[in-house]
Amino acid sequence: QVQLVESGGGLVQAGGSLRLSCVGSGRIVSINTVSWYRQAPEKQREVVASITSGGGTTYADSVKGRFTISRDNAKNTVYLQMNSLKSEDTAVYYCNTPRYIRSWGPGTQVTVSS
Repeated sequence: QVQLVESGGGLVQAGGSLRLSCVGSGRIVSINTVSWYRQAPEKQREVVASITSGGGTTYADSVKGRFTISRDNAKNTVYLQMNSLKSEDTAVYYCNTPRYIRSWGPGTQVTVSS
């Protein structure tokens, strides 16, 4: 089966950094646009960053200048480098392919303390 697995979340103080990883099977990451999403309790899931197969990137205004999405095709991995973290970044983070949404797994929890 084809899947995406997120990792790298954790507890960090405001102003700190984390790097999330999204590892795909079957070369999913290199072929498709991949997006990072997040969902806080009682909030709607939102997209925070996307990267196309050609390398184009987009960011939500709330994370622009702080987060960087990138990919390593050799590792079948998309990364989300998160700097200058704020308490409002606290959420479960997921990756997915927006055109062909796959089942949502457990994601990876990011908790920013202040």
